[in-house]
Amino acid sequence: MARKRTDWLQIGSGKSYAHRVHRPLQCLIFISPLLIFYQVASAIHPWTPEQGDTPLVEAFVLMLKFFGIFGVAGNYFPLLAVVAILLAWHLARKDKWTCEPSLYLGMAAESIAWGIPIFIIGLALMRYASPVLPSLAAAPVLANVGALPFKSQLVLSVGAGVYEELLFRLIAITVLNILLIDVFELQVSAAIPLIILASALLFSIYHYLGEPFQTGTFLFRTGIGVYLAGIYIYRGFGIAVGTHTVYDIIVATYWQTHHQAL
Repeated sequence: MARKRTDWLQIGSGKSYAHRVHRPLQCLIFISPLLIFYQVASAIHPWTPEQGDTPLVEAFVLMLKFFGIFGVAGNYFPLLAVVAILLAWHLARKDKWTCEPSLYLGMAAESIAWGIPIFIIGLALMRYASPVLPSLAAAPVLANVGALPFKSQLVLSVGAGVYEELLFRLIAITVLNILLIDVFELQVSAAIPLIILASALLFSIYHYLGEPFQTGTFLFRTGIGVYLAGIYIYRGFGIAVGTHTVYDIIVATYWQTHHQAL
């Protein structure tokens, strides 16, 4: 069979840094501190009483509901799902079992480097485009957590970075790849833009499960979805998670220091 279907998702077969950052095992090791932090912090963090139920990342909650369909309960199952998916992917690729500390430093640096521009773009839109589209005034504040303390926002930022990237990049892009390329047999060159746009739209729509729809924030979130999908495809899952987390933490920090101005 001609090489055309899932090969483009198998980037990482080379030995250079650019290839190794795509490898599932390296991504799992890189994001492990984030997985553990969110799992522990979301369980023990003293959330503000007025919030009622413990605030959790919606993607995490959706995964809990999915497992609940099969009668499986436990807040640790989403974490186990991340580990199982990446390990299964690692085994399927037949990569070596290695740990590369210097690689993770590079991935962290990349995450910061990719995360900052999103915030700068959002800030520019908030300041200069909001007169045209008023709902862009809140564009950089993706999560509706402004009323929460900074520590709470930090926990949610980490959880969103991991579980939203799992759902809307790793899982959604893989499923869309199967549908468009394997089932409908579109050429890869035509399918990739559709896959990126579709996953970005799903990512943006998802945010309105818990807040009113606004055109400005919808467009901004769709743009972020395209950006993160590109990072996932060309820089790997680990860096996509890191980028998303860095961006959300910057937003939370900005909100904490400038909320009165907003």
